[in-house]
Amino acid sequence: PALGLFLFTIARDPLRIIILIAGAFFWLVSLLLSSLIWFIAVKASDPQDEPLQKGLLIFGVMFSVLLQEAFRFLYYKLLRKAIEGLVALSEDGCSPISIQQMAYVAGVGFGLMSGAFSMINLLADALGPGTVGIHGDSQLYFLTSAFMTMVLIFLHTFWGILFFHGCEHRHWWEIMAVVVMHLAVSGSTFCNPLYVGSLVPSYLLMATAAAWAYVLSGGSAQNLRRFLLCKS
Repeated sequence: PALGLFLFTIARDPLRIIILIAGAFFWLVSLLLSSLIWFIAVKASDPQDEPLQKGLLIFGVMFSVLLQEAFRFLYYKLLRKAIEGLVALSEDGCSPISIQQMAYVAGVGFGLMSGAFSMINLLADALGPGTVGIHGDSQLYFLTSAFMTMVLIFLHTFWGILFFHGCEHRHWWEIMAVVVMHLAVSGSTFCNPLYVGSLVPSYLLMATAAAWAYVLSGGSAQNLRRFLLCKS
């Protein structure tokens, strides 16, 4: 599904590809900084203290979420400046891409890079040693991880729309809602290997974020009905 979004809505437009790659780069920088801070914290602590190491892991995840959203805000500010430049350079005084379209493409960029790193981590785990479920744990690790990766890609897409809309209209509760949802989804992964505890809330939040982003993008029940009935 994520590849379909890229092929049908982004791949044919060079400007959208540039925005997507830049968004992926911003996500990478946020991951690099959060990983660096977590690495320093782990090295500076006692590796034999399991409660402390688990606390550092939780701190690392929460800090990474906040850093990602901070970089999403920085990217919004950069794109806002880019729109002003595009308007100044255009002959008709109009930008070739709207801030809503930029929000969507930027969200896809964040999501695709997040999904790519999740996939790389899974492939690294698949090299072994050991067999999934050999000690009686769930054998659905790879399948559930695939579904979790997909929901995170879509959530980043919807969060991008909500976040940019909140910044554009000074609706700070929309920005806070994105941060809270991101923290909730990331925190739910600590329920694993009880995968129901992470997948079900994540997909419910995805449905909520999708409906919210659809409304903010100008969607309506009538448009949705026409789409489902294949009417123009």
